[in-house]
Amino acid sequence: MKPPLDGLRILAVSQFGAGPFGTSVLADLGAEVIKIEDPAVGGDVARSVPPWASDGDSLYYQSFNRGKKSVTLDLLHPDGRAVLHDLVRVSHAVYNNLRGDLPDKLGLTYETLREVNPAVVCCALSGFGRTGPRAAEPAYDYLIQGYAGFMALTGEPDGPPGKCGVSVVDFAGGYASMLGLMVGLWDAQRTGVGRDVDVSLLDTAVHMLSYFATWALNRGWEPTRVADSGHQTLVPAQNFRTADGWIVVFCNKEKFWRALVDVLETPELARDPRFASFPDRLANRAALLEFLRARFATRPTRDWLARLRGRVPCAPVNSLGEALADEQVVARGGIVEVEHPVHGTIREVASPIRTAGLVTRPAPAPALGEHTDAVLREILGYPPARIAALRTAGALGDPAARP
Repeated sequence: MKPPLDGLRILAVSQFGAGPFGTSVLADLGAEVIKIEDPAVGGDVARSVPPWASDGDSLYYQSFNRGKKSVTLDLLHPDGRAVLHDLVRVSHAVYNNLRGDLPDKLGLTYETLREVNPAVVCCALSGFGRTGPRAAEPAYDYLIQGYAGFMALTGEPDGPPGKCGVSVVDFAGGYASMLGLMVGLWDAQRTGVGRDVDVSLLDTAVHMLSYFATWALNRGWEPTRVADSGHQTLVPAQNFRTADGWIVVFCNKEKFWRALVDVLETPELARDPRFASFPDRLANRAALLEFLRARFATRPTRDWLARLRGRVPCAPVNSLGEALADEQVVARGGIVEVEHPVHGTIREVASPIRTAGLVTRPAPAPALGEHTDAVLREILGYPPARIAALRTAGALGDPAARP
């Protein structure tokens, strides 16, 4: 069976994390993703991110770019722009994750490319979007977690603000931009008319505030950091220290609270009016948690999991290695193997989308410019002499020949 996105061609002017992460989701589903890279700056900066980086490649870069093609092109060179336009004519989308003011300057917007291909979808993922007072500022996951209030919500009450342990805004922005891109492609398929899609990391992060934002905007609610990664309003819903580690318990329904009381063998909690309902337990959080912490500390994590599973939502607080070896992850093929000419077999996390035709043996992330000649020859039909002339003129990225 062919992959579900077989035949979809996307030109990607993107680097580092958020954009390449997003397009990797589509590459795993069979889309042809062609990275447009400038060798004057070493191509995608992810190639040099440590650790395990050398000779224009790194495991960080491999994580985001498997199954893609790399073409070197100088978008500031007039001949380079002509090559880009030829590629746009035979592609469905142009994607970038540049600073918000750069798509216009580099001619990557629908306004510029509509005359080349009226159906092309131009999707931009930036830190702050293409409009507004900060459109021209660069932004990264760390900064947006600060701007959007995530850090103020994360960490212990008496500790400093903290960021999420993974680049949650980058990854959410990548997903959001892929949804926007596919929405644009669906409409272009129906109408023959493309569009611009403008997605920003800040917009994505603010949207993820969700019900917190609704509470704050409509009732003036002020969140506070809760000890042990506790939920803002549900009790008990947090981490508890066990005899040998930590466990997560999440009682988001009254039936789970009743089951927890039964598992803990503490019927007195069920009779205590201070803990009779969600509002009661929230109002008396300190007293309840003092009791629960002492109780959970009496047994090891494995023992509590055996008692709670199937009755109360719970989980171990796994290490990274334990998470990757989890039986559910293994059972669903959560790790794929990629054969790399230098690194050998690289084990990477699989696509989260399970469907027929998913690419399960992807090619490794490409070397800088690895597919330049092949793309120009096989997709655009350029003869060898023309490719050689473009290379000599600097259109394919020779900084010494840039006008």
